[in-house]
This record gives sequence, C-alpha cells and structure tokens, in this order.
Amino acid sequence: MSTAAPRPAAAPVVEMSGITIEFPGVRALDGVGLRLFPGEVHALMGENGAGKSTLIKALTGVYRYDSGTVTVDGVEQQFATPADAQAAGISTVYQEVNLCPNLTVTENVVLGREPRKRGSIDRRASRERTRRVLAELNLDLDPGSILGRHPIALQQLVAIARAVDTDAKVLVLDEPTSSLDAGEVAELFRVVRTLRDRGVAILFVSHFLDQVYEISDRMTVLRNGRLVAEHRTAELPRLQLVQEMIGRELSTLEHLEREPAHEAPADAVPRLRARGLGRTGAIAPTDLDVHAGRVTGLAGLLGSGRTELTRLLFGADRASSGTVEVDGRPVKLRTPRTAIAEGIAFCSEDRKGEGVVGDLTVRDNVLLALQARRGWLRRIPTKQGDELVAKYIKALDIRPAHPDALIRNLSGGNQQKVLLARWLLTEPRLLLLDEPTRGIDIGAKAQIQALVSQLASEGMSVVFVSAELEEVLRISDRITVLRDHRTVADVDGSTATLDSVVDLIASGGDRA
Repeated sequence: MSTAAPRPAAAPVVEMSGITIEFPGVRALDGVGLRLFPGEVHALMGENGAGKSTLIKALTGVYRYDSGTVTVDGVEQQFATPADAQAAGISTVYQEVNLCPNLTVTENVVLGREPRKRGSIDRRASRERTRRVLAELNLDLDPGSILGRHPIALQQLVAIARAVDTDAKVLVLDEPTSSLDAGEVAELFRVVRTLRDRGVAILFVSHFLDQVYEISDRMTVLRNGRLVAEHRTAELPRLQLVQEMIGRELSTLEHLEREPAHEAPADAVPRLRARGLGRTGAIAPTDLDVHAGRVTGLAGLLGSGRTELTRLLFGADRASSGTVEVDGRPVKLRTPRTAIAEGIAFCSEDRKGEGVVGDLTVRDNVLLALQARRGWLRRIPTKQGDELVAKYIKALDIRPAHPDALIRNLSGGNQQKVLLARWLLTEPRLLLLDEPTRGIDIGAKAQIQALVSQLASEGMSVVFVSAELEEVLRISDRITVLRDHRTVADVDGSTATLDSVVDLIASGGDRA
C-alpha cells in the first residue's frame, strides 16, 4: 500500500491519478499517481522497468494512457502530443540528447519559437536570447557554433538551456546529469534551485542517490509499474529508499555487488596487448595489457580519453599509432568486423545511437550480432533463436520477459541488458563495456556488476569503463587511470582506494 507525504499549503500544479498504461502483453503502469507542487524539486525513483519513463511520457503527451486523469492547475488535460504539453507549460529534457547536431546552438535553443521580424527569423534577437540563457547557466559557448561539434556533456546543457528558455511551469529532467562532470552538475543544480525559488515545479529523475538527496524536496517511489510511496526527502533514510525501490533487503544487493578478485598468472600472455596505441587529437599513445579472466577498469573524468581508447580497441575508430596483439598474435583492428572476428565485443556508451534498434523486437535485437556474424543468407533457425533469446532473457532478468516486445518500450536498464545479451551470444573472449550502468537503477546496476564478475571468473576478459569511480574500484582487478586524453597510472585494483585514484587523476600521476 502506498503512503503519502504531508500535503504542502499550495495546491499541486500537476496531479496525476490512477494512470494505467498497457502495451501488448505488458501493464507498464497500474493506477499510478503523482503530485508536483510549485517551488519544489520532486524526485521520481525506482528500478529500471518500474515505470518512471512511461509515467513521464504519459505526462508529456508521448503516450496515451488507458485510464486515469491528469490535471494542470486544477484543469483536467488530455495531451495528444508533446507540443500540447509544452503549450500547457510542461517542458522536458530527456536522458538521451534529442537535439539537432547539424544546427547551431542558437538554432537548437530557439527552434520552433524563433523571434520574428518582418515575417522572417530575427537572427540577431535569437542570438541575444540564447546568450542570455547560456549566461544564466554559466555556459561559455559560442551561440553560433555547430552543436554536434561539442561533447555530449555540453549538448546536454544546451538541451537544458532550451527547456529553461520556454519559461515552463513544470520542468521534467530525465537523467540530466548522466553525461555531466561534478562541476557541470553543480552549475545545473544552481539553475534548478533558481527555478525552484521562482515557483517552478521540477520533476527530477536520477539514479545517483547522492544527487537526489542533495537537490530534491520530495520523492515518489515506483516499483513494477505501481506506486509504492511518496515521501519528504529529508524524512526518508537511504536504506528504506533502496529497499522500497528493489523490493528486497539491502544485504542481497550488497552480496550481488561484491565478488572476489580474479587472479592471473604473472607470466601469462595477455589476451590483448596494446603498445603506443593512439589517435591524433583523441588519445595519446597508450600501453595496455588485458588478461584472460580479469576485469581491467578505465578510470578518469569526463573527457579523459576512456571512450576514445575503448573505441580503438574495437576498431570503431582508426588508430594513428601503435600496435595490438591478441593472444600474442599481431592484429590490425581496422574495423569492428576485424575485432569481432578476433572475439572482441563492444557495448557503446551511446546505446540509443549505436546500440538498440528501436523498431525491432527484443528477440531481433538480441540475435542481431550473431546473425551478422553468420551472414544474412544463413538465417538462425527459429527454434534455435527462440531458445537462445529465452535463455538470455532469463539469465539477465530482462523485464518484461517478452521476446516480441519492441525494445523501444523497455526501460534504459533493460535495453542495456538486451545489448549485453546480443554480444554474449557471440561468445566473445574480450568484452568492452563503455558505461554499461549509466542511467540505470541500483538493482539493475548490481545485476550487471555481478554478471561482469561472473564472466571474468569463467575466463572472459573485460574492459570496464564507468564515470563512477566506486564502481570501477569495486569490480576491477587492474585499473588504468586516464587524464586529459593520456594514461597517467596503472594500479592494482585490490589495493587501490577512491582517495588514491582521485589523487592520481588530480595530480596527473605525478605522485604515483
């Protein structure tokens, strides 16, 4: 049974009641309610698959709900499109950057709301308006620059600037900090507090518990498409929050997260050995050894070169220097096809752009890499494909457990599990994971960490990239520390501490 926090003096600006949404074979939301009050930051919490994204899409006109009501300022609304929701004062910034990379920063900020002069777009007024909103965010960006030439972190801030520019009553922030570093998060939170103090109701979705407790005034917890509780944040202990989200004791989660280290003989030939591997303008020449049965973590701040190095190891980008050996044999990783043939698999940090195929089913997405390796003329037999998909749906706890569900209707965490299943089907010897737990809930995160540990214990080599240093420390046997697109240290994961790794990043390895 759900519980409610005390009602503030002000009436809610948004009240959702009894919201139910069904997809084929799946009830995504079951009678869920949500109240957003002016001048509050409200966190929406729950595991991936709990219904958070579905509830947001019901509020913003992306999904039609089967039953229930939505009121804005006391007036019942039925939003047929996101434009209708925006016209009612509800603005959204989604987890994945959803802007036009080929347009300028200014064109993205004012798109659809351009100031006009004599029937044409007033470009000078557009630039000035963009400068003002960027200044409010303390963002030093040229309004005339092409958006796609900026890092994802800055593109995310431009998306937030666009939302701020709408003068919204309600601002929905769906994982807005997933691509931001600590300084950018601090700037975002400053803006969020400013908007809150002006009376804006802010719905904040994040899997970073520290951030949720830092910024939110109230929170609603969902689990399996149902409302669990509404709380004042200051009155909710973290242990209780985690237990409400995952529906089991924290000790179970801790057991999942903690696995023994994986040992390798000192004289063993590395599964992959890179020497002087680099790409001009992306990553300085780097040495890296990855052993069988071991997890090698790449640690560093946003922009340190972690992703750039990982992409070189998969042949997604062409190296300009260096050599690579696989099991002692020299190889040239010119393309992903070459890497796959060498038993290397890669889960990109950009699961939307380089991973999931939204219009295909879970089954089709899981079988995609295996079918590509076999060749499109040698179709996987239906029975064999069904058995393989069912095996990995069960092994990875993919929810909902329906192979014919469209993957675009799954939560981010479950989409990530589908991508892992896709590559595990190819039986790789080296698995490259770039931010595999970014933007997913604490329960799914623990499951993926446990899976990585299990795969290593069975002999697989894993390169693990994460912006969360605690996560890298928890499961890595060896940690390569990067800063400013170069390697600054290589340390033993069993003895490294958070403080020691942070110190290496801060010092650039000078005190290693």
